[in-house]
Amino acid sequence: QVQLVESGGGSVQPGGSLRLSCAASGSIFRLLYMGWYRQAPGNQRELVAQMSAGTIIHYADSVKGRFTISRDNAKGTVYLQMNSLEPEDTAVYYCNLIQLRNARREEYWGQGTQVTVSS
Repeated sequence: QVQLVESGGGSVQPGGSLRLSCAASGSIFRLLYMGWYRQAPGNQRELVAQMSAGTIIHYADSVKGRFTISRDNAKGTVYLQMNSLEPEDTAVYYCNLIQLRNARREEYWGQGTQVTVSS
């Protein structure tokens, strides 16, 4: 099992910044991806940013140029630096990890952290 613990959410005014952290622990075998998804009320969960084990990065078009994903392998932690936040960024943000164990794909989610952008 893998545990993902998120932190760093909160409320901020438009144009502000927040940094989310996700610490992974437990039985991590062959990491494929770590990343962030978000879900706003009434919407489906959507990919925000994702980093492969080889550091290939993908961003949703809506956050390109504003959000930056990074990873500290020594700490087993992935970060999401969010700048120039907009009200449309308001959502619950979830950390996601995908790995291979015994040739089987496993996917894990954090508990979610609320981000609210409002004046």
